[in-house]
Amino acid sequence: MKIQFLGGVRTVTGSCFYIRTSEVKALVDCGMFQGEDSYDINREHFLFNPTEIDYLFLTHAHVDHSGLIPRLVKDGFRGKIVTTSATADLAELMLYDSAHIQETDSEWHTRRAMRAGKEPVFPLYTVDDVRASIPFFKRVAYGKIEHTGKGIKYRFLDAGHILGSGSLEIWFQDGHKEKKIIFSGDIGRKGNPIIKDPSLATEAEYVVMESTYGNRLHKGMPETIDELVEVIKVTFKKGGNVIIPAFAIGRTQDLLYVLNRLVREGRLYKINVYIDSPLAEQATKTYLAHPECFDEEAKRILNAGSVADSIRLRFTGSVDESIALNKIKSHAIIIAGSGMCEGGRIRYHLKHNLWRPECSIIFSGFQARGTLGRRIVDGARVVRIFGEDIAVKAGIYTLGGFSAHADRDGLVEWLSAFNDSPHVFVVHGEEETSLQFSELIKEKYGFVTHVPNKGELFEL
Repeated sequence: MKIQFLGGVRTVTGSCFYIRTSEVKALVDCGMFQGEDSYDINREHFLFNPTEIDYLFLTHAHVDHSGLIPRLVKDGFRGKIVTTSATADLAELMLYDSAHIQETDSEWHTRRAMRAGKEPVFPLYTVDDVRASIPFFKRVAYGKIEHTGKGIKYRFLDAGHILGSGSLEIWFQDGHKEKKIIFSGDIGRKGNPIIKDPSLATEAEYVVMESTYGNRLHKGMPETIDELVEVIKVTFKKGGNVIIPAFAIGRTQDLLYVLNRLVREGRLYKINVYIDSPLAEQATKTYLAHPECFDEEAKRILNAGSVADSIRLRFTGSVDESIALNKIKSHAIIIAGSGMCEGGRIRYHLKHNLWRPECSIIFSGFQARGTLGRRIVDGARVVRIFGEDIAVKAGIYTLGGFSAHADRDGLVEWLSAFNDSPHVFVVHGEEETSLQFSELIKEKYGFVTHVPNKGELFEL
């Protein structure tokens, strides 16, 4: 088997790994790049022929792992997109939302271009392209070994990252010997709200290992929740709003779950929570439709009542409803996408609240280099939003304890389950993070490690 690393290497977005044997050509993930130069990168020609790909194995629904699927199909892919049932449901929502953003943004840019006498701007893909992609999805269950019929077996294990997320085991023939490679996907942290803890693999000759937080530790969940409560109380006392950029899938549902519990426990009074994301509303319904993925605490709490039985929860569907939130000056928690502030409605809420000292912005997830969210977290005093300079005067808080990713120790613990000494390819982390985590693995376990460059090819 050969493996080529086409994305998600020395960076945290655009995950895509190309594997092939004499009989099978397959991808693991086909994600969209985010951040600097992403417009051009996402439009580059694939370094393979999409018509020749037999399988696309999808580890989870986040756009940095799934976002280029419609373009892949548009360019001729006719194989199977293999993933869990929950991921298939969430990916469909995510891709339709992404296409809508692509179409809307291209219309806006085209109007500007035409006024300047330039060429129109076309979307990366359209809603019709997404619709054409859906029939290719094949749903499989966690823990069941499936056969391709071409010398390849595979199985998904629960990665504990978001609903339906999986680590992927692939068995392949090397001469007369069977070998295994495992793709970690994005590994969740133990104790995450709602979903189960990550399942552990124990044997493999090769591991493709994420390293998003491979050089740092998260705060514990109790300390994170204490800080969340304090930020909300202080902000409301000052007469401001709490703005939370959050991924519509995963983080939003975790936040709702925690806020609901805090009100039930009496640590917060009835609070007004606005979810300004049609995608998040649909994703929340999808979460509730997949209780097989819940941990025992979530089953107990969600069976006792609605997520919204303690908080005053409002989903804003229309653009007019979203605009109306700008008139709310205090005592509102507004959760909107995108999580890295690169698109979606969060940018409007930042425009109306970021310059107000009485407000607070809470970042609950990773901010990739080059994104608006990263610039704010890194201490920018002024940021540009919709062509306007906006002063950063609100309180800026990063609550790493809400991260859906395992931290350094969690990643090390996941690797510690292996009974043998696999060759580890370290991916899905900023370059310095991946390099540091690679050295840590060598020192701690003596495993052979490699941090691939984009396009690098290895024979297994």
